Amino acid sequence: MKFCVTNLSTKDNKVVNGPLLISPKCFEDSRGFFLEEWNEVEWIKLLEENEQKYHKFVQDNLSKSSKGVLRGLHFQIDPYPQSKLVRCISGEIFDVAVDLRKDSPTFGKWISATLSGKNFNQLWIPEGFAHGFLTLSDIAFVQYKVTNNWSQKCEKSLIWNDEEVNIDWPIDIIDETKIKLSDKDKNAPNFKEISKSNFF
Repeated sequence: MKFCVTNLSTKDNKVVNGPLLISPKCFEDSRGFFLEEWNEVEWIKLLEENEQKYHKFVQDNLSKSSKGVLRGLHFQIDPYPQSKLVRCISGEIFDVAVDLRKDSPTFGKWISATLSGKNFNQLWIPEGFAHGFLTLSDIAFVQYKVTNNWSQKCEKSLIWNDEEVNIDWPIDIIDETKIKLSDKDKNAPNFKEISKSNFF
């Protein structure tokens, strides 16, 4: 296996089924390093071993963000739900996924991982989760593979600082007054509003 896979837990130590922290094996020497970022055969095996369905990736996205930029929390609903494989190729981010599956024992709970250009970690976020990240470094380039194309009519958002979800963003590193949001993300609905809909 070319990857080390870790299941993630909530702040109160409940394992959340679905998201996976993936650490590719890195080969380093005096010249630098080499790693295999993604391999379809290995990826199918990884999903099967974790009892998850395989969906083909159809699009790769790349974003550039400055320190304090918070993107999210975003998700897509039927007929274009998205799963994502997220990595930070340069810089550092605090990456978050919120469980929006109503039949899940961790509905409304969140998990997080620090992704950076130094640790090479990737976060797998399946359908049914809202996703977002906070940029911790001066600049961060974030790349993510997705299983469905973007659809404006299917895209939804959850407010980043919802009191019920209560994500523990590392605002000790980033002054909360310096967090940068899009207008759409500033005005996203809260968890109570989203809970009224049967999105997943």
